[in-house]
Amino acid sequence: MVPISGQCDAAFAEVREAFAGNFAECGEVGAAVCVIVDGNVVVDLVGGWADEAQTRRWQADTLVDYYSAGKAVVALLALQIVDSGLIGLDDTLASVWPEFGGGGKETATVRQALCHRAGVPAIRELLTNDDLWNWDRMTAAVAATEAWFEPGTRHVYHTNTFGHLVGELVRRVTGQMPGDRLRQVAGPLGADLWCGVPLAEQRRCADVIWAPSTTIGEVDFANLSGEAVMIALGYFNPAGYSSAGVVNTAEWRGAQVPSTNGHGTATGLARLYSAIIEPGRLLSGDLLIEATRPQSEGYCPVLGEDVTFGLGFVPTTARRPLGPNPRSFGHFGTGGAVGFADPDAGVGFGYVMNHVIPRWQSTRNRALIEAVYRSL
Repeated sequence: MVPISGQCDAAFAEVREAFAGNFAECGEVGAAVCVIVDGNVVVDLVGGWADEAQTRRWQADTLVDYYSAGKAVVALLALQIVDSGLIGLDDTLASVWPEFGGGGKETATVRQALCHRAGVPAIRELLTNDDLWNWDRMTAAVAATEAWFEPGTRHVYHTNTFGHLVGELVRRVTGQMPGDRLRQVAGPLGADLWCGVPLAEQRRCADVIWAPSTTIGEVDFANLSGEAVMIALGYFNPAGYSSAGVVNTAEWRGAQVPSTNGHGTATGLARLYSAIIEPGRLLSGDLLIEATRPQSEGYCPVLGEDVTFGLGFVPTTARRPLGPNPRSFGHFGTGGAVGFADPDAGVGFGYVMNHVIPRWQSTRNRALIEAVYRSL
C-alpha cells in the first residue's frame, strides 16, 4: 500500500480518491496536492516515496523540482516591479540591461519577454554546465546572443532562457537575485518555494525519477539546420539546461535556473496562487487581468502546436484546461506539475510529483483537477 497522509475535507473526498488512483493506476511514485478555496485549505495531501528505491516517504515538507511551473513564479516577481512603477510593460529590456540591446534585440520589451516574443529562445554560444552554475555567465551569454527573430514578430517558447531573461530583469531593477526576491514574497505567505535551494534545505528534496530520451551527447548541432538548431540549443545548451544528467545534484538544486529548477511543495504553489487572486495582495487587479489574458497566440515550433501565452502565466485553454472557468490561469511543468488559480471559484491549486512523464499535461493532474471541480 502506498502511504498517503494529510488532510482532506469530506466534501473533497473525490480528490483523495483521484490522488490514490494515480498511485494505483498511473505509475505515480511520490506526489503532493493542495487545494485552497476562498483562503481555506480543503485538501493538503502527500503520498508515496521521495526516492526511486522507496526508502524515504514523501513528507509534508518534501521539496521537488516543479520545472516550468516556475516560469509563472519568476514572472510574478517581474510583474510586481511593473506594478510598483519601477519599469513598464512596454519599456525595453535594454533600458535597464544595456548589454541586452545588441544583436537585433534593442526593441525587445518587458511584455515581449514575458510572452515568449523576445527573440532569444536559445543561447548561440556553446556553454558548459560549469557556466550553468554561474548566473553572471549565463545572463551575459543571453545578452550576447543575436536574436533568432525580430522581437515581437512571433512567439517561440523560451524553454530555459526565460528564467535568465526575466530573472535578470528583476535583478537589474531591484538589485536582488530572483531566488532572494522569491523568498521575500513566499515567506510571509507560508509558501515553501525556492529558486536555489540552500544546502541545509536540500535534505528535504525528493529525487526526480526521469531518464531523458535525448542527452547532449546525442545532439549533433553541426548536422542540424534552421529552427532545429534553435530548438536543440534551447533545450541542451548548456547540456544540463533542462536538468538532463544533473537533476538530483547539489549543484542543480542550489543554482538559480528559474525556468526549470524551482523547487517547492504543492502547498507552496497553492498558497502563492491563492494570494495572487486575493485583491491587491500580490498584484493589482488591473495588472492581474492584463497578465492573465491571451497576449500571444499561434503555432510554436518548440512545443509543436498552437499555444496561448499570457504574461508569464498561461491562460486556460481547451488543449490545456485549468478547470471549466474561462479566467483560470497558471503554468504546467514537465512531467505534470502545475500551479493555477481560478478567480471565479476562488481556487488556488498546487500539484507536484517526482516521476516525470512526457509533456506537461498528464492523466494524473487532469484527474485531480476534474475531481476538484466535481467537489465544489
